[in-house]
Amino acid sequence: QVQLVESGGGMVQPGGSLKLSCATSGSIFSIYAMGWYRQAPGKQRELVATITSGGTTNYADSVKGRFTVSRDNAKNTVYLQMDSLKPEDTAVYYCNVRPYGGGYYWGQGTQVTVSS
Repeated sequence: QVQLVESGGGMVQPGGSLKLSCATSGSIFSIYAMGWYRQAPGKQRELVATITSGGTTNYADSVKGRFTVSRDNAKNTVYLQMDSLKPEDTAVYYCNVRPYGGGYYWGQGTQVTVSS
């Protein structure tokens, strides 16, 4: 059984910071990429940031310079450091894992709320 466990969400004031983590367990050993997607109220799910096994990163334009994605290969964990948060960052954030060979796994989602 493959399981992705997310943590680190919560409420923060504009300009504040949060760090999300996603730990992968189960019978998945060959991961091509891990990353984060988010879905805000009334909007479609969108890519936030991804990182490959080789360390290549990709960010949505809306978060460049504010968010940083990283991974710990030994722990099979991906992180999302979110700085200078804005109200428009409010969303449910989902961890995503892509194994070599295709397919996806999703985390359960964690709520991030940015509000005064």
